[in-house]
Amino acid sequence: MIDEILQYNKAFVEDKGYEKYITSKYPNKKVAIITCMDTRLTELLPCALGIKNGDAQIIKNAGGIISHPFGSVIRSLLIGIYELDIQEILVIGHTDCGAMYTDSEKMIEKMKYHGIKQKSIDMIKYYGIDFDSWLSGFKDLSVSINRTVDLIRKHPLIPEEIKVYGLTIDSVTGELKRV
Repeated sequence: MIDEILQYNKAFVEDKGYEKYITSKYPNKKVAIITCMDTRLTELLPCALGIKNGDAQIIKNAGGIISHPFGSVIRSLLIGIYELDIQEILVIGHTDCGAMYTDSEKMIEKMKYHGIKQKSIDMIKYYGIDFDSWLSGFKDLSVSINRTVDLIRKHPLIPEEIKVYGLTIDSVTGELKRV
């Protein structure tokens, strides 16, 4: 796959395909979006929101969940707020999310199947990582979105004037609903 990507990229640069994407690092709409890494959302989400290249800071991860109040998602939001002038945050979950019913015990079994040793898992647990909360999914999409919205709103480093909204997007039609 990497050879195919590099070959395509070479032609993309030579043909100046990048020119239509040139923009500044500052989001035009002053908005950050936290959403899922689901492949169906790659093009659907920006199109459904009317977002173009350069309009928004988009942070994608499994389930669109903030799993740690001082992890990389919050760090990205803080950089967006204090360095890129983000003023609104949208937390957008989606229907039929693959992370919804993720089971940590089943994932650990898959890790072992792929050669991860029990001693590595035990070591991570020893250092305080709760696999159940870290790897498990969620059962209710609205509850999950509201937890993330609340975490952002109550975070000690995020200013009160930052507006935070929770939404769902239909992963087929792109229809948005407020949570």
